[in-house]
Amino acid sequence: MTTDGSPAISLTPQRSRALRDTLGHFATGVAVVTTRDAKGEPMGMTVNSFNSVSLDPALVLWSVDKQSLGYQAFTSRGHFTVHVLKTDQQNLANLFAGRGVDKFGRTKWHWGPDRVPRLEDCAALFHCRLAQCIDGGDHTILLGEVLEFSAQGGEPLVFHRGRYRALAGD
Repeated sequence: MTTDGSPAISLTPQRSRALRDTLGHFATGVAVVTTRDAKGEPMGMTVNSFNSVSLDPALVLWSVDKQSLGYQAFTSRGHFTVHVLKTDQQNLANLFAGRGVDKFGRTKWHWGPDRVPRLEDCAALFHCRLAQCIDGGDHTILLGEVLEFSAQGGEPLVFHRGRYRALAGD
């Protein structure tokens, strides 16, 4: 249902693909979000839905597919960290976008505040307390209160029309 109570429009597979391709014209940054699962093991995934919401209070958001392997961990744990990736970290983006591999065994990381995995050498990071989960169709929007943040700099990794890209020069 939509906000006015009318039924939501269901797209055919062809229209769904066309919508995805059209949305791909909007360039986004690339980030890896980390948390712990129910057993306390590190968990992470690549996202391009990260965005700022508010400076006062300090809030950010990102969304997770309800069918994602990490869905339960991210929507039920109290904290997560968003790592903004640099141009030279495409391998990290691909690693955390994959399934069935030891992601944390293949990268440098350490335990951060609230025992949330923290990746090393990213452009920026935001350690957050989960403030709210908002239904968003086949995704859930996670609103996070920023508890800690830092920036190391570097050119950001960008995703546009299905490919990683770098920002154009000055």
